[in-house]
Amino acid sequence: MTQPPHEQITGSSPEELREQVEHTREELGQTVEALAAKADVRARAQEKAAEVKQQAATKAGELKAKAAHTAAQVQEKIPHPVKDMAASAVGQARAKAAQATRLLQEKAPEPVRQKAAQGAQAARDNRTLLLTAAGVAVLMWLACRRRRG
Repeated sequence: MTQPPHEQITGSSPEELREQVEHTREELGQTVEALAAKADVRARAQEKAAEVKQQAATKAGELKAKAAHTAAQVQEKIPHPVKDMAASAVGQARAKAAQATRLLQEKAPEPVRQKAAQGAQAARDNRTLLLTAAGVAVLMWLACRRRRG
């Protein structure tokens, strides 16, 4: 701010003096607002947290899209016989699980049944992970089988 010293009167009329006083008040108000904004640590921290949260959400969206694209590429490269074998293995696993569930319900005591129900729920909650692991296991089995034969 390049203001003349307060002792020096630059305006010759009362109207010019009022304008200078009003201009000085506006500058002082802006300065006070700027200082108050810098001093409000909580608001600055919240702004920064919102900014970081937005950046993380954007990055997560990008990574999710990239993972979906990669998964689609891998899915396209898997030969149909392997997909069929994986589907067959899933069907067999479901049948065995249903059979084991019936047997468990008939023979097991109540606490064991409760734990089994919790495990089944965990498997349903992580279905994608389990199916991916099963697919990888089938691919590994096929790779080992081809190397031997």
